[in-house]
Amino acid sequence: MKIANLFKDASSEIKKITWPTRKETIKFTLIVIGMAVLVALILGIFDLIFVKLMEEFIF
Repeated sequence: MKIANLFKDASSEIKKITWPTRKETIKFTLIVIGMAVLVALILGIFDLIFVKLMEEFIF
């Protein structure tokens, strides 16, 4: 009986979900990819700066 209630409750909760449209999904995916590229570039620049600084002090 409890398992049946669990599935009934889960089914009613799933019906409440509002899924994003295709346009929203594409928009948010592009935002995530853009932010990932931006963070990668920033970290790459910092890494390059630190490597150059370390080469100056070590060698």
